[in-house]
Amino acid sequence: MKQHNFNLLLTVLFCLFIGGMFLGSLILPDRAFSQLENRNLEQAPKISLEAIDTGKFMEDAEDYVNDQIIGRDFWVALKAWSERLSGKQENNGVYFAKENTLISRVDTPSWEDTPAQGDTPAQQGLQTRVGYVNALVDNVDVPVYFGIIPSAAEIWSDRLPEGAPTADEKAIIDRLYSAAQTHTVDLYSALAQHKDEDLYYRTDHHWTSLGAYYGYTALMDAMGLEAAPLDESQKVTVSEDFYGTLFSSSGVRWLPPDHIDRYISDEGVTVTAYPNGTPEPGSLYVDSYLKVKDQYSSFLGGNKPLCVIETEHTGAPKVLVIRDSYADSLAPFLTQNFSEIHLFDPRYNLNSVQEYAAQNEIDSIVVLYSISNFTAKDNQLFVLGR
Repeated sequence: MKQHNFNLLLTVLFCLFIGGMFLGSLILPDRAFSQLENRNLEQAPKISLEAIDTGKFMEDAEDYVNDQIIGRDFWVALKAWSERLSGKQENNGVYFAKENTLISRVDTPSWEDTPAQGDTPAQQGLQTRVGYVNALVDNVDVPVYFGIIPSAAEIWSDRLPEGAPTADEKAIIDRLYSAAQTHTVDLYSALAQHKDEDLYYRTDHHWTSLGAYYGYTALMDAMGLEAAPLDESQKVTVSEDFYGTLFSSSGVRWLPPDHIDRYISDEGVTVTAYPNGTPEPGSLYVDSYLKVKDQYSSFLGGNKPLCVIETEHTGAPKVLVIRDSYADSLAPFLTQNFSEIHLFDPRYNLNSVQEYAAQNEIDSIVVLYSISNFTAKDNQLFVLGR
């Protein structure tokens, strides 16, 4: 009888818990954005016959419930703790690596396009993507440089858990460079030579300002220009409490924060941003972001379709960088060698690269991507051929 009462009590408590979670999630207003995860949260899906028939409605509904459940931040952290206590070395595609480092797994991409199969959409392979880069070479009359930035999973592979699967990034980069009809930038060697230094943030997927500097030296070497030396005396630490994207997505909450450094002054630099297609005054550094979760966006104010930096070196060449967010922390170093730096992000800018280069009298073009973004399905690289 006592066992029966105990089981009944557990059942009642469980039902109360589930009911409370359901009512709490139903009553509380939906959140549009998670500061801790630094991403937009799913909103209530719209009902349509097509969405129900294809099963998309149920998928969207599941994502919505997962994102809007009451206490989501607590449950995400609890899952990461349980994974760690169970001996697992990964959560949500992020490895719990040595030296208090979080490293994102990189999956091996297909070289050829993958055709659609059932509900699985077709995927572009690397051959098609490098083909877009080659199309750009054919469309412009200025030299084109192509650089792929390896991730921490490659350069800091010795920090990964033993046997942790991840892509052979060097082999992927070598194959891309072999197929490219461009000048190539040996970013791999530049970073690998300094692998014992703080090249990447421990809680974020981006390279640090120091890593960006070594990337800058590799780019200058490829372009036949002289890289300015790194002046450590100019280094300014602007944040000591940065937690990045991997901290957010992994659920890990037990690591110490990163710090953000700067080496280049913004004096004598004019920045014009085009967040919505129209020019607005910008800045090389936007300190207001240092007060929020997304501190990496303090470089140039975050992702923008187009950003133009003008320097005091009026006699120097103009460069157009087709890029992702890694270029935000690289751009300050480029101000030492160019009169104008045009930062063009195809993820948000579908204008013709060929026309833009001609209209702005660009002297050289750099296609610079992290390996994860170059292989991502939504990088919109097709604009290179326009």
